[in-house]
Amino acid sequence: MTTKTILARILFFLYLAAIAFLCFMRVDKIPDVQQFIFGIPTDKVAHFLMFLPFPILAYLAYDHLTNKVWSAILFALATFIVGALLAYATEYIQGKLPYRSMDINDFKADALALAISCVFVFIVDVTHLKARKN
Repeated sequence: MTTKTILARILFFLYLAAIAFLCFMRVDKIPDVQQFIFGIPTDKVAHFLMFLPFPILAYLAYDHLTNKVWSAILFALATFIVGALLAYATEYIQGKLPYRSMDINDFKADALALAISCVFVFIVDVTHLKARKN
């Protein structure tokens, strides 16, 4: 394992820890923020931004440039599924906490970010694959 891979995995772990902290912290301890950003509820924007890096960091940590297009498809799909399970788990646990609540629209924002980022990662992966073949 290279130093780059080790650093990417450490960064991915720190990212997951930050997600856990942000999803399970007491929101009454943070200052009030504006309710909408460009007409979108601020908490949905925050959820979108929290999950957007997941596929990119997973790619850097675990996918060392696939060697076939179908491998890139499987990696993107698996990354989306794992990310969606993580997003669902955070919402489910929030629903069990007395100071948080479960919101399906938060999950939708998470899933949208995961989908967009997975498509980006897939394109990058396939582009590198084609470049290596030439």
